[in-house]
Order: sequence, then structure tokens, then C-alpha cells
Amino acid sequence: MGWFAAAEAAEDRTSRVPIVTVRRPDDLRMAGAGFPLGPETVLTCAHVVNDALGRNRFESSPPGLGDIPVEVAGAHGTERYPARVAHWIPPRAQDGGAVREGDDEWLGDLAVLRVDGPPEGLPVPPSRTAMAEGQRVRAWHGSGRDATFADLTVTSLTGPVGYLDGRSTGMAVGPGYSGGPLWCPKAQAVVGVVAAHFMPPHDPVTGATIRHTPQHLIRRSWGIPWQHVEAELHPMGVLDALDPVPLDPEDPAFVLLEDAVWDALPSASGRVDCAVRLARACGVARGSDVTPPRPEEFAAFLLTHPRALAALSAILRRGAPDAADRVLVAGALSRTPRLLSPQENTGLRKLLRKMERTVLGRFPEAVRAALPLAAAFPAGDTVDALLDHLEALHGDGRSGGGERRVPALLCVMEYIGSLCPGPLRAELRMWSDGVAWRLGIPREQLGERRSMAQEWARGVRNRPARARVLVQVTRAERGRYRLRIWCDEGTGPRQVSTDSVVSYSASEAAREVLRVLDSPGRPTGDEPQPLVEVLVDRTSLNLPVDEWEARAPDEIVPGVLGVEFPLVVHCPELLRRHERFLPHWRKRWSRLDSGTTEIVSDASADPGKIYAKLVNQLDTVRVCVDVPPGLRDGIVQTCLAVGIPVVVWDRGRDGASHVVRHMDRVATRELPDGVRSYRANAMASPPEFPGRPVLAWADADRTVPRLHLSEPQESA
Repeated sequence: MGWFAAAEAAEDRTSRVPIVTVRRPDDLRMAGAGFPLGPETVLTCAHVVNDALGRNRFESSPPGLGDIPVEVAGAHGTERYPARVAHWIPPRAQDGGAVREGDDEWLGDLAVLRVDGPPEGLPVPPSRTAMAEGQRVRAWHGSGRDATFADLTVTSLTGPVGYLDGRSTGMAVGPGYSGGPLWCPKAQAVVGVVAAHFMPPHDPVTGATIRHTPQHLIRRSWGIPWQHVEAELHPMGVLDALDPVPLDPEDPAFVLLEDAVWDALPSASGRVDCAVRLARACGVARGSDVTPPRPEEFAAFLLTHPRALAALSAILRRGAPDAADRVLVAGALSRTPRLLSPQENTGLRKLLRKMERTVLGRFPEAVRAALPLAAAFPAGDTVDALLDHLEALHGDGRSGGGERRVPALLCVMEYIGSLCPGPLRAELRMWSDGVAWRLGIPREQLGERRSMAQEWARGVRNRPARARVLVQVTRAERGRYRLRIWCDEGTGPRQVSTDSVVSYSASEAAREVLRVLDSPGRPTGDEPQPLVEVLVDRTSLNLPVDEWEARAPDEIVPGVLGVEFPLVVHCPELLRRHERFLPHWRKRWSRLDSGTTEIVSDASADPGKIYAKLVNQLDTVRVCVDVPPGLRDGIVQTCLAVGIPVVVWDRGRDGASHVVRHMDRVATRELPDGVRSYRANAMASPPEFPGRPVLAWADADRTVPRLHLSEPQESA
């Protein structure tokens, strides 16, 4: 072992995999198992989280911002820590629909929890490798007790499911094992996650277990193979930084850190004093109080413990600010060091737990407002997923030449803090000031971001978030459609539909959407009508969902969706396929009230010319397309792909569009209501309002649900 015990910790991966107990927050009863994925993360099953929170086992909507207690066995016994869901992959059927009670197998079913654990981090995560037929594996109950191990064999590997057969003696897999690791002693690695067990047959009338016969299936379970876990987590970036990079003595970061430590701490007593303080800050065991660590041991520790470099810069900042700067510059060459020290990270987590859920619900919106030039954000948009991503961004894109970069995380916390009540806002500012001082950032630079955040917050308070109903429409057989529906009252989408397998006619689909819109909790009084946001693929942008009627034989009014409610279309596929334009999209959206409108009416125009024009016009926030249908659709898709947030066109006209002329008088932000009014007028007086308007509306301040990769929006 080196002077810093943690520097060698990666070698301790051959011991038994640590089991994490997931408990219910209301009564602390056990819900299932998990295991460390990284220094601050735990992997478990989504249905374990659902059980812990008292939800339906196969509930697919994100679980929200509540804490989930987890227990971790460490050097000083078992400790309980709060955790939250950072990444959510809900259970889903083979066809992407909902899992029903009684189903034996399903896909997805993974949750990554962010744990507010000890400074030294969670126990060392186990190695991982692919599952293969014939492997002998071991699973443990969520309690983690040694006696609960169950020995199993991988008897069949069928795509995303690995079938496991247990021995006829010893412990059997049952309730409480879900979410735990499948440990292969021969490979000294985790090869999968326990998902479910095939229970003995029960009498359908009495529910009693049927007497066993040799024909009954016994001790068969199934797990999620690690290769499939990787496939699910990879798009979220969860696994990118988990495996430690072997230390290379020739690595520029290692060499520069070694030199910086030697120059900053030339005396043995100085190195001992600094090393003791560093080990204490990081919560790791340390070496002798007499023999100092060598500079190369310092460098090795700084490049293996993710928060050690930040902690060292805090120690050096007061007495040796130039040395602190050298350490930070050298550390930026490695992907291991995180932005915050252990104490700063703990302080931030405590402040986040004090925030109201309505404020935390606006975290994604604050991120997009603070970082309009940032590239794509991780899927999911949970607070913890965004925090992870923000720690990896060195700047917010606003620093001029010669200025120190203000980290993206600090900028975002200024924006989210501007929404908090006075006392908590003051605490957040003190936290930000402390981090900025450690990083050597001048107060005036942080003050500039603070002023921008206050200006943004004033606008947000004056513009309350409008309720939305999001409807994903996919084509089924001819004339029929499949739906998935979410509601968003301002705190993020929550799924309210239970089945995406059933197909609907246009009229049946309209009735289903109106049923959600008529449900309790819809806006009343002076509140605006909910916005209906129809999520489609690029081939369905002209689908006339706004004209669908819910009329049934016993109904008095027709119930036309686009007449009663402001209805817009949104095509996430085009933005996601052209991610390099996401910063342009966010910047344009931030200028929605002051940006310009481009009218495309030249029948000789083509998508290539429109593309070349728009990439140079970042103040263009709205495009009105008034060309024949054969040319129109390509231009519309080009506008959406390059990040134009608002596009208007007439679905049915060959000549000059009355829609474009009429909507030119409506302010951009008022277009959803203006288009609804036009549709109502068109139904009442077609000769005066002959158009069939379509409004594409991509709000950069509001999130859309994560769509399954098997669906057209992701695969087109």
C-alpha cells in the first residue's frame, strides 16, 4: 500500500462484491438489493425503486425527487445514506409497451441511484464482464447477510435475458434478491443483475401453492446480462468514467502534478502536514506522520481519487495560490478529477435537499438558460444526471480572452439559486463564492453571472410554466395509431397512459386525449388552457391530429382537438439527429420575444439554400413556409433540423397561404393560442379562414420524455 491507502484501492476488486440494501422511506422495510457502480452511484432494478416508493411494480414514469434510503457496509459497520434516482430505464415489454402484472419477462428495468455517501466514496465497485452460458454465479439477498448466498448456473442466454438455474440444496432466489449483482467467482466479476424468479404454481382460485410434482419448474430465475446493462446505460454516459485509467508515469498530468507538488511542498514536514489534511478531507487511511509521501504518491492519489485534486487546491489556495493554480491546470489534463472537493460536494447536496420540489423541477430549464451554447445534455434530465454532466464541463461558454473560465456548474447554481427564497439563496451564494475562491475566479466574473441569473428569474416569475399534455403518436395499421401520453404541470413529464400497444382510430385517439385533458387537476379560472404537444417522427409532421374529432353517437359537441386546445407538433428526432445545432436552438429560444421572423415564399427556393441562410441568422426564431407542398416539407424539416424553434405552414394550400399572412400579425410567443383561434374560425367560417395551419413548436426550456430506441422517433 502507498501512503494514501486509496491509491491502491483499485487492486482490492477480488473480494466479495459489496451488497447495497435498498429500503422504503416510509417504514424502512427492505425493497431489494443493489451494488456500487461508481464512487457515488449504485445500480439496482427500476422495479425495486418502484417498490421502495410504494408505486406499481412496473410503473414507467420517473419516480421524482424523493430520497430513497440505502444501507452500505463499510469499514466501520453498516451506514444508511439518502439516495435519489439519477438515471431511470423503466420496465418495458418486448414491443416497447407497458409491462403487465403476470408477465414473466421484460426489458429495461434499471435505475442508477446517486448516493450522498461518505467522503471516501462507496466501497470499491466490482469488476464487470459479459455473461456467458455455463457460468457459475452467486447472488445475495438485499440484506447482504453472508448466509443468504444462492449458487446458480447460467443455463441459457437469450438476448437480453439470462436464465439461471439454482442448486437443489442451499438458498433459493426469491423476494429481496432483485437488483443485486450476479457474481462469477471464476471471472472475479459481476456478469449481470438479478431481475426476477419463476415462482411455484398457485391455485387460481385459492391462491395456495400447488403441491410439488417432478414436472414443476423449480429454482429458475432470470437476470439482465451485463452486456445488455451496458447497452441500456451507454446512451446516458453512465459508464464512461467508471473504469479507472491505469496510471502512466509518462502521462503529462502525472508529470505536471509531481512537479507542482515538489515545488509547492519542498520540505518533508510540509508534505506530511499537507498529506494528513488531504487524507482527512478525502476520508481515506494514511501513512506515517514522520515519513512524508513522495511527490509521485501525491500525483497518483490525485489521479485516482476523483475529488482529491479539488481538496488539495483548497488546502494550497490560502498559502500558495500559484501552486493551487498549477495543480488545477495539470488536473484538467485528466478525466478523473471532479470539479468539487468532498466538502463542497456534501455542502451542495445538503442545499439541494433544502430546495422546494417546484424549484428543483425547474433545474433542466435553469441549465438550458444558463448554458445556451452547451452541446447535448444527458438523457433523462434528472437533477443528479445533470449535476454529473455539469461537473465535467470546464466553462459556461461566456468567458472572454484572458479570463478564467467560470465552471458551468457554478453558473447553473446561480440561476437555480435565483429562484429560491432569500435565506436559501444566500446559502447558495456563499457556497458558490467559496468554490469560486478556491478556483481563483475573480468575484466580478461570478457577479456577472449572478446578475444575468437575477434577470432571468424575474422573467420566469412573470411567466408561469404552462401545463402541457404530451401525446406521442405513431402509425399502426392503416388509419390507426398508437399513443403514449404524459402530463406536465411545470415540474416535468409524468406518464399517464398505461399501454402503447393498443391502436386507435383518429376519433378514438381524440377521445383518449380529451379524457386526459378532462381529468382532475386541469387548469381552471384565469389559467391558460394546457398546451397539447404532439410528438411525431419527421414523416408525420403533417398528420392532421388537430382536426381529429372525438364525437361519439351520444356526444353533443364534436370535440375537435385543435379547436378546443392550442395544439402544436414537435419532432425530437430532427434535433437529436443533428445535435451540433442544439446550442443554436437554445440560443434562438432564449430570444423568442426579440428574435426575427423569416418568410420563405420563393417557389425556386430549396432546402440547401435555406440551410445556408439560416446557419448565419441566429437571431431568426420563427420561419413561415409558404411554398407548394412538394417543396414545403423538405424546407420545414431543414428549419427544424438547424434549430429553428417555431415553424408555421399551411398543410393544405398550393397557392399563397392565408395562414402565413394572418399569423404574421401574431407575436411569436402567442402563436399556439393564435393558431387555435384560427382553427376555430376556420371551422365556423371556412371561406374567411381557408387555411389548415400547422405549428411546430420546440420549447428549449421544457423537457420531452425519453422515447424508446425501438420507436420511429429514434430509428428513422
